[in-house]
Amino acid sequence: MKDLHSGLDAWRYLIASDSERRSVDSYLPVILSVVGALSVLPFMALRYMQGAWVAAIVDAVIVVGFIALGTYVFRTRRVQAASIVISCFCIAGVISTVYIVGAQQVYWVYPTLMAVFYLVRPRVALVLAITTVAVLIPKMNEDMDLKTMTTVLITTVVMSSFAFAFSRITNRQRERLMQLATKDPLTGVGNRRGLDVKLKDIVNNHKRSGMIASMLLLDLDHFKKVNDAHGHAVGDQTLKRVTEIINLRIRVTDSLYRIGGEEFVVVLEGQDAMHAKHLAEQLRTLIQANELVPDQPVTISTGVAEIAQDETASSWLGRADGALYRAKHAGRNTTSIAE
Repeated sequence: MKDLHSGLDAWRYLIASDSERRSVDSYLPVILSVVGALSVLPFMALRYMQGAWVAAIVDAVIVVGFIALGTYVFRTRRVQAASIVISCFCIAGVISTVYIVGAQQVYWVYPTLMAVFYLVRPRVALVLAITTVAVLIPKMNEDMDLKTMTTVLITTVVMSSFAFAFSRITNRQRERLMQLATKDPLTGVGNRRGLDVKLKDIVNNHKRSGMIASMLLLDLDHFKKVNDAHGHAVGDQTLKRVTEIINLRIRVTDSLYRIGGEEFVVVLEGQDAMHAKHLAEQLRTLIQANELVPDQPVTISTGVAEIAQDETASSWLGRADGALYRAKHAGRNTTSIAE
């Protein structure tokens, strides 16, 4: 069974797909770090005043760690690795406090494991929860009576079980919602929102590593005539068939998106403009050769653009659109490369 995403994976998607969003949801990882630091800070001060230096130092390390991790996530928006680090950091803090201060600190395991089930994927969180309980059992057995220890263990198992089940259910729902937000309902390929996320990723990779990429902007010629002559049901079926033809020809590493009524974008990672043009010509020939509509040829015009140095996603797409415009005005059923 495919592993599910964590809550922070969804947060990362929100940031990637909508960089202007500044709601409370988009700051949840930072909020968790701040809450963690503020929760431990009073105990650090109390232990310092009581002369419990070792425990105070442990608390200070936890506070500083929370602040550092929160700052890192806020500045970089790199959530996946940070979420595992934060989870391990929280668990290490609980275990250290229990063994240094005493088993009465074991109740911190409840909020810690709840946070872990939000921060990382359900299976990873379950492993971390089991490991935490296993490490704490010797100290609880030493400091607690059997009834108290049994109560703590049972409540921890029950809480973890509910958290695991809730995490799986909510993440399945979230995964479904994210799929609906990035998929075209008619053809099943990516939509404009999904394309925006993909282009931003490619632009960032190009800036970091210089990886080349190209895009094809395809438009079905005179598609309105298909709808007018045969109805929208035939038009929809034609769009699905065009999608199937393109998907059968492109590589598994390529991406297909429908961004308008009859406009499609193919994103080719690691391919220059000449390879992209070759693919565009193959697609043009294949679509023309298939009798998609009775007694009416279906052809495409294509604009090809290779990503340029220091280019934004919008300017890259704009150059492809300009090339498509030239292909249309050159008589349609042709391919043009962006300048």
